[in-house]
Amino acid sequence: MKIAIPLAQGQLSLHFGHCDQFAIFDVDKDAGKVISRKDETPPGHAPGVLPQWLHEQGVNVIIAGGIGMRAQRLFDQNNIDVVVGAPSSTAPAKVVADYLKGDLETGDNICDH
Repeated sequence: MKIAIPLAQGQLSLHFGHCDQFAIFDVDKDAGKVISRKDETPPGHAPGVLPQWLHEQGVNVIIAGGIGMRAQRLFDQNNIDVVVGAPSSTAPAKVVADYLKGDLETGDNICDH
């Protein structure tokens, strides 16, 4: 299973579309542990590009602070689960660890306007 975290300055980005990189974690969900991590620079931001690109990277889940409804629909079309409302400025490894333990606290989708 692969989990993507949008990054801004190395931390979880509040706005999915404003990130400069994605941390992509390969995880063993059953064991609840991270196998590997790689940071990737995405292609330029344009409608529909990032969901398709993440699908091509083999991502199954994206965790972000906020994602607009159109992007959420595109992720759904690409069979990628979306978790929104994750706390900003949180280290990506902690976000993934909390998600795997079922302890990730989420709030409002900041892009839901």
